[in-house]
Amino acid sequence: MKKINFLPKVKSQMAFTMIELLIVIAILGILAVAVLAAINPVEQINRGRDTGSRSDAEQLLSAIDRFYAYKGYYPWTTNPNNDSDLDFRGVAGDTTISFTGGTIEAWGDDAATPCYVLDKIANGNADGTCVGTNEVKRSFIDKITKTDYNHLYVYFSGEAGDSLYVCFKPQSGAMQEEAATRCGDTSGSGLPEDFRAAAASVCADGEEYVCLP
Repeated sequence: MKKINFLPKVKSQMAFTMIELLIVIAILGILAVAVLAAINPVEQINRGRDTGSRSDAEQLLSAIDRFYAYKGYYPWTTNPNNDSDLDFRGVAGDTTISFTGGTIEAWGDDAATPCYVLDKIANGNADGTCVGTNEVKRSFIDKITKTDYNHLYVYFSGEAGDSLYVCFKPQSGAMQEEAATRCGDTSGSGLPEDFRAAAASVCADGEEYVCLP
């Protein structure tokens, strides 16, 4: 009896044709484009950056508050009797800040020979003339003073009982909307009363800042 080999036929049925492979690749490509369009990767990246900025703002705010609790005055002053109000001040990156080898050289306190604020909340300066309280690690200060960092800003009205604010310019659409909603308008009608004096800096149309608390 003649034997019939069905294996080649089965193998040929199991294989994909070139057209079938191209169709599958095309479908996968369409799905990939649809997913990318749905999740908006640029927005997700910017949202991640904003989340990091918010975390850093929280750390800086907490560090300055801890310094105040320990010393009884803010790090930009040298004793409790000095005026402690602070205009909307960039921690780094604006025109009042200069860098040498990555070390911040601005935002000094009100002493005749200033100590720098960020040194005071960290581990002091290199020569030991300004003592720090170690509220944050030096690596944190190095991070927030890099020239390519999305820099933080600080504001305090100086009145007893008012809040200290730390702000950053959001990069993502979600946080830009959050900032605009909180401002209310360019006059800062939605801001707390002790913060409205900074509205010109914080609530410029289309340039609103996210501010903590």
